[in-house]
Amino acid sequence: MSVDMSHLPADHPKVNFGKVGVLLVNLGTPDGTDYTSMRRYLAEFLTDRRVIEWSRLLWYPILYGIVLNKRPQKVGKAYESIWNKDLDESYLRTYTRSQAEKMAASFKDMPNVIVDWAMRYGQPSIKSKMNELQQRGCEKILLFPLYPQYAAATTATVNDEAFKALLKMRWQPALRTVPQYSDDPVYIDALANSIESHLKTLDWEPELVITSYHGIPKSYFMKGDPYHCQCYKTTRLLRDRLGWSKEKLMVTFQSRFGPEEWLQPYTDKTVEKLAKDGVKRIAILNPGFVSDCLETLEEIAGEAGEDFLHNGGEKFTHIPCLNDSDDGMRVLESVVRRELQGWV
Repeated sequence: MSVDMSHLPADHPKVNFGKVGVLLVNLGTPDGTDYTSMRRYLAEFLTDRRVIEWSRLLWYPILYGIVLNKRPQKVGKAYESIWNKDLDESYLRTYTRSQAEKMAASFKDMPNVIVDWAMRYGQPSIKSKMNELQQRGCEKILLFPLYPQYAAATTATVNDEAFKALLKMRWQPALRTVPQYSDDPVYIDALANSIESHLKTLDWEPELVITSYHGIPKSYFMKGDPYHCQCYKTTRLLRDRLGWSKEKLMVTFQSRFGPEEWLQPYTDKTVEKLAKDGVKRIAILNPGFVSDCLETLEEIAGEAGEDFLHNGGEKFTHIPCLNDSDDGMRVLESVVRRELQGWV
């Protein structure tokens, strides 16, 4: 539809309008596995007050004196082991970009919708993409933090960064944020399908399956973070959907960092104990991760598998994340179409 612009003065700046943006946002990724790239990425991540809630007087000497001098090499080697060599990037970047491209294709019936993607830490930044969407004519933006379960250190910090970007905008787009979808039936069905499909590819059956979620410090939970409860609800609904017992599908938490107590049971300790107790065959999936990344490919598919086998286990498999699969895209598109109601 053409719009009559003849009433505007000759020196009126060109303005795009009438569009609705959808911005998919995941955690982030370093630009490379070298020391400089890793240090830059870790510094941005570990200075976020939503991630590390300690006093800056206590945390910064540790961060800049120890962590950022030693950890970049260690984490860089871990990333190198699971790096997408074909595209020279992390798989999190590969999958997030693919998710945005596939979602854009699915919205071809709505030409006023523009889909893009960003990272909370690293590039492309939330601020740059919000500015770009606004310049392309998006008067409304749906912000989608790609976390099925809400946590202040994930969902909230994405929202924080978007709100900060608005502070710098003269013409602010209207902003909606996507809520958690930990109990969405489409999401639960997709997880169940991924388990059933993966297990059919094996010539053995696991004695139990572990749903491993990224952990948070217990103190965050005690302050009111709902993440713990939402993780358990996801697994409970998934268990009901599969018709399995509580013993067949269990919950653990991974990726703890620092001296604090984190949510338990810990994935690494649980895997080790199961093997020592005589369990021979297990599978692990990561329902809290929309895309495979360092924490799923290196920490679980790699380290957890090795720990299980070295302590007496015989068969181990990691069930991939939904990624940009048909089921995975069905979940994301279902959430977006629901949250766009009234805008398109």
